[in-house]
Amino acid sequence: MKSFRKELWFNTNNRRAYVNITKEIQKAIHESEVLEGFVLVNAMHITASVFINDDESGLHADFENFLERIAPEKPHSQYQHNGYEDNGDAHIKRQLFGREVVCAITNGILDFGPWEQIFYGEFDGMRNKRVLVKIIGE
Repeated sequence: MKSFRKELWFNTNNRRAYVNITKEIQKAIHESEVLEGFVLVNAMHITASVFINDDESGLHADFENFLERIAPEKPHSQYQHNGYEDNGDAHIKRQLFGREVVCAITNGILDFGPWEQIFYGEFDGMRNKRVLVKIIGE
């Protein structure tokens, strides 16, 4: 059994962003030389997320509208967390989108259904953050 670890780093230009990282994950699988196994992709920051969905701009706009209805960024005073920081909404958004995904690897490629892509979701950006890629298999 092989084990492979890699970190991906992100620094988005906006406070919120959805970055398709599927190609980077597939590249890591190729580097690992694992043909059959699993990949864990994990946001290592508490205001960021990793999730699977479709890469469609209208859907991403729908994500934004939904998240702003559930946990609006402003006014900052609505969050007890806010004081030193103003990112209480980002913590809630991360909870809604999740921390990580685990995907099957078959014949050295991500074993996905139609339209599935892996995304890094940023909810409090414009600073360096990392994603852990852990691959286990044979």
